[in-house]
Amino acid sequence: MSLVPGLGVLKGLARTLRNSVGRRQTVQYPEVVQPISPRHRGRLVLLYDEAGALKCETCFQCAQACPIECIDMGGVDTKSRFHVHWGPAEQYAERREESALRRSGRPVPDPTAEAFEPLDTGALDGILQDEDYDPRHMLRILARTQETYGYLPVAALKHISHATGAWYSEVYGTATFYDQLRLAPPSGHTLAVCRCPKCAFHGAGRILDALEEVVGAPIGGSSPEGAVRIDTVDCHGDPPDAALVTLDGQPQGRLTPKAAAELASRLRAGHAPRGRA
Repeated sequence: MSLVPGLGVLKGLARTLRNSVGRRQTVQYPEVVQPISPRHRGRLVLLYDEAGALKCETCFQCAQACPIECIDMGGVDTKSRFHVHWGPAEQYAERREESALRRSGRPVPDPTAEAFEPLDTGALDGILQDEDYDPRHMLRILARTQETYGYLPVAALKHISHATGAWYSEVYGTATFYDQLRLAPPSGHTLAVCRCPKCAFHGAGRILDALEEVVGAPIGGSSPEGAVRIDTVDCHGDPPDAALVTLDGQPQGRLTPKAAAELASRLRAGHAPRGRA
């Protein structure tokens, strides 16, 4: 400890002053690439041999050695008998075994992971062309894709990522951040409310609150039994004399919060299974 009171503060201020007038250390990456250490832990890249086959032998050692356990590997064994994986045990509610360190995976009762379904991307290519393949228009691209296909299939997200050059994680993150976007086909009925300023003036906010209370879910969510889903709709700035509310795409005319709540209640009641006498 220093015998001079406040000496540590003065040293800190002196270092701050030296750094403020010194040379900046900012590097304009990726234009300027700094030397990278051979032991640098960066992005993993799978290498291919001359025949086009992966050099990865699926030894699971990278997943085993990862200090923060962020690497997860999975696949099917060479005889297509069972699904094997290696990764953080808490993700699968399983207990790690010592013998797993000496094996190339572990058989599990999970079914083999199925690839995403193929998709006709003709309409999606037209959307991408209209948006100039610009990743800055990602939200508009995803919204138009959902209008075309009814939801956002995995194949569509993969195609958008490849066409725009955006990372798939960025596309998926955008799709999951906004409540009006959905990754699964809609089930049951969809009640949509416009949230523009004009519709809000006519009470769209109160109608939305009433629907959320009856359905038990926010915008983008569905009731527990899946009978009713709350979504948003766009009146394109020209609403009628009341807030725009649609049921499965059909405008419902003038609706009060009470009438909207009764409509949602009837839809949920109609979806409930009938009991036997």
